[in-house]
Amino acid sequence: MTQPATRRTVLATGAGAIALGCVGCGAENGGEATSTPSASSASASSPAAQEAATGGKALAKTSDIPEGGGKVFKQEKVVVTQPKKGDFKAFSAICTHQGCTVNAVADGTIDCPCHGSRFRIDDGSVAHGPATRPLPKRSIQVDGKSIHLA
Repeated sequence: MTQPATRRTVLATGAGAIALGCVGCGAENGGEATSTPSASSASASSPAAQEAATGGKALAKTSDIPEGGGKVFKQEKVVVTQPKKGDFKAFSAICTHQGCTVNAVADGTIDCPCHGSRFRIDDGSVAHGPATRPLPKRSIQVDGKSIHLA
């Protein structure tokens, strides 16, 4: 004889199903970020041809990203940093605390305006909470003087 399901059982089962559904959520491309300069520079002159040659949307010129700092691209939901000269990194611009968009890069950190979380520009790790998880890495490609989403 089976017993009717209790409210607790129904809620626990539903929460477990949601958790399993979210297991596949996360950073694109396994969380890998790349900043490998292309061996061949794009000889095409149009932005569309350059985008096709590099495989992604042009974000900025390398000169737009300050050494030891970075820039937030709100529309693309990505932040690009340059911790050391010529070393470009990219991370999601969505804070891992409660989903706000980060708004600034200053003093070696990527800053969220909502609750004060800060993330290190070199690896996206948490420098100051309340966030407990790093910013997911995003893939970029540096081609000559251009930075593209990969």
